[in-house]
Amino acid sequence: MDNNRYNLLPEAFLERMQEMLGADYEEFLRSYEKPRTFGLRVNTAKISCEEFEKIVPFPVERIPWIQNGYFYHEESRPARCPLYQAGLYYLQEPSAMTPASRLSIEPGEYVLDMCAAPGGKATAAGAALNGEGLLVANDISTSRARALLRNLELFGIPNLFVANEAPEKLVKSFPEFFHKIILDAPCSGEGMFRKEEALAKDWTPEKSRELAGIQRQLILHAADMLRPGGQLLYSTCTFSPEEDEETVSYLQEQRPEMELIEMEPYEGFSPGVPGWGNGAECLKRCVRIFPHKMNGEGHFLALFHKPGETLRQETRIQTKPDKNARKWLEAFFAEIGMKALGGQPFDWNRIEIRADKVYYLPPAAHSFRGITFLRNGLYLGDLKKNRFEPSQPFALALRKDEVSAVISLHVHDERLVRYLKGETLTIASEEAANPKGWHLLCVEGYPLGFGKLVNQTFKNKYPAGWRV
Repeated sequence: MDNNRYNLLPEAFLERMQEMLGADYEEFLRSYEKPRTFGLRVNTAKISCEEFEKIVPFPVERIPWIQNGYFYHEESRPARCPLYQAGLYYLQEPSAMTPASRLSIEPGEYVLDMCAAPGGKATAAGAALNGEGLLVANDISTSRARALLRNLELFGIPNLFVANEAPEKLVKSFPEFFHKIILDAPCSGEGMFRKEEALAKDWTPEKSRELAGIQRQLILHAADMLRPGGQLLYSTCTFSPEEDEETVSYLQEQRPEMELIEMEPYEGFSPGVPGWGNGAECLKRCVRIFPHKMNGEGHFLALFHKPGETLRQETRIQTKPDKNARKWLEAFFAEIGMKALGGQPFDWNRIEIRADKVYYLPPAAHSFRGITFLRNGLYLGDLKKNRFEPSQPFALALRKDEVSAVISLHVHDERLVRYLKGETLTIASEEAANPKGWHLLCVEGYPLGFGKLVNQTFKNKYPAGWRV
């Protein structure tokens, strides 16, 4: 195998993997000779996989165990494609797509991603909710929570609450509240050694034990926030039994009502090993992803169900903007010909104005008092003197055909690149829906951002902080 890669693997790690894998160990080692794989996940709230395949300008190949996942070649540089800036896909390692794909989220549910940054699983959950219900995405790190918010806004998710809070504080605000919870726990990252060499350099057996203690607290908090009848998906990107089967066993000992359930199978999945936990046969329902058996990095998944049913009366947001604010909002919506927002009819009762900033609150209400957060709902834009100016998140929350004032360019049109750099564009009269005023610039019909048309000159409103 590649001696450089092999030399980076800690001796104690190799010894434990040899003990765990037995006859499979040599094949596992050979997987480090192979190049890492690259993947993207299509935002099916905005575009179907069939339509994506028609317009994507670089080669892709379906990931067989992910319904909306694709492999791509590293040289394709998909982050530079306007389709990415339109939020039509998320770049994610193929194995890391698996947890969210095995949690069946229905529109209207309340979903929590406890350790959500940078947003791979949260964006998948938000797309599945399709603008209905509530997505709470949390990360304890402020800088990581900011990156999380950007990715959720890029994906056009309107019904979000982005928290920056310690999990033990969340438990007090959300006892038995969520229908679905994702806990992609902080872990030793052994499954990512091929992808990120720094993880291998920093690894120690002691770190794994320390993280296992953190994981056990987090998984108890998650179980306590799950409503009866709900599901909890626990995942790591490590091979360590201490962080995987042993942590699952710990939850079952502390919360015996939590049942391990089967996940949608795939031929490359390996079952959990009872002997690596407390010996319970149900540990076989866990899923392990090994790089020598699948085209991806290492991962571990466990899906729990809390028996019972919750008949809680749900509350809904009821707010109303003042008449002047509503007047300017209505004028802007009329100018762009807005028919809907994020796949749903627009609801004026969800408008909230704070310091001249306009927000569109999630349809499902809850008291978030005392929780540190970065965003509650969709940031629509700002009220200026006698006008409303739209935000970039508002543009990205709009779906194809939800507004009539559009300028749609082909994915290969060089003006898209110039727009994303903040430059002014020249637009032919036949390319614009209206002769002047606010327009939504689109790539293949999919919203990219706002601008203002004056005498065939498109004045760029793409924010400086979003430019590429």
